[in-house]
Amino acid sequence: MAGVSTILLSELRLLLSSGRARLIDVRSREEAAAGTIPGALNIPVSELEGALQMEPAAFQALYSAEKPKLEDENLIFFCQMGKRGFHATKLAQRLGYRGARNYAGAYREWLEKEG
Repeated sequence: MAGVSTILLSELRLLLSSGRARLIDVRSREEAAAGTIPGALNIPVSELEGALQMEPAAFQALYSAEKPKLEDENLIFFCQMGKRGFHATKLAQRLGYRGARNYAGAYREWLEKEG
């Protein structure tokens, strides 16, 4: 998928183990409640644009997490199979998040190899 920086499972594992990745699960709340990658913040793709444009205090109040910064190096988006994560990554890049990346293997690969 051209135009979007992607990350493979092997690199994701390294970033997670060193605490250098910020994961955003863009699946629905129901999908995320059924299982997600440990440490991921769930922001459904339908809410993402508004969430990334919120003031930090409003983001914190709504999502109980610090708002990602434009300069975050490894802001990784994922979904179930890759398509929503791809669109989320493109959206974040358009909003100025330079380190936005798509975990193309998505939760399906994580569950298969890590679950």
